Amino acid sequence: MERKNVITFAGSPLTLVGKEILVGDLAPNFTVSKTDLSPLSLAELKGKTIVISAMPSVDTSVCELQTIRFNKEAAKLENVVILTVSMDLPFALSRFCGAKDIKNAITTSDYKDREFSHNYGLYIKELALVSRAVIIIDKDGKIAYTEYLKEITDEPKYDLAIDALKKL
Repeated sequence: MERKNVITFAGSPLTLVGKEILVGDLAPNFTVSKTDLSPLSLAELKGKTIVISAMPSVDTSVCELQTIRFNKEAAKLENVVILTVSMDLPFALSRFCGAKDIKNAITTSDYKDREFSHNYGLYIKELALVSRAVIIIDKDGKIAYTEYLKEITDEPKYDLAIDALKKL
């Protein structure tokens, strides 16, 4: 299913594929690949509060900043899983995490089936990448917060996401 929402990359329009999820929706399941190539499904995290930090690639400065920031925030949060999702290959994610000391967030790839990006309306048709977003899923599996960035070179509003977490 394709939607007509347009995002931009450095001002140029791009198309997102899939349905944008809304606060209150039941979080769609998905499976992504961890850095060791093993699968991780949302169902495995059932009963936990989850912050999904979605982005195109850790090889860009904004994505790097986003991953580092949420990794630092994860160290301060109890009973919260930070799940980073990009289209990067698991090998690149492993190398990045080692170089940047990313130990608190679970860094994953949607390269194999693109199930996450399609289920959450974040697949960029023209680039075959994940668009930038922050999504919080509560312990009951419902969407508690979303920020779909319209310009994918912008950083998320970290403080708003952290404030939403504190309210759960």
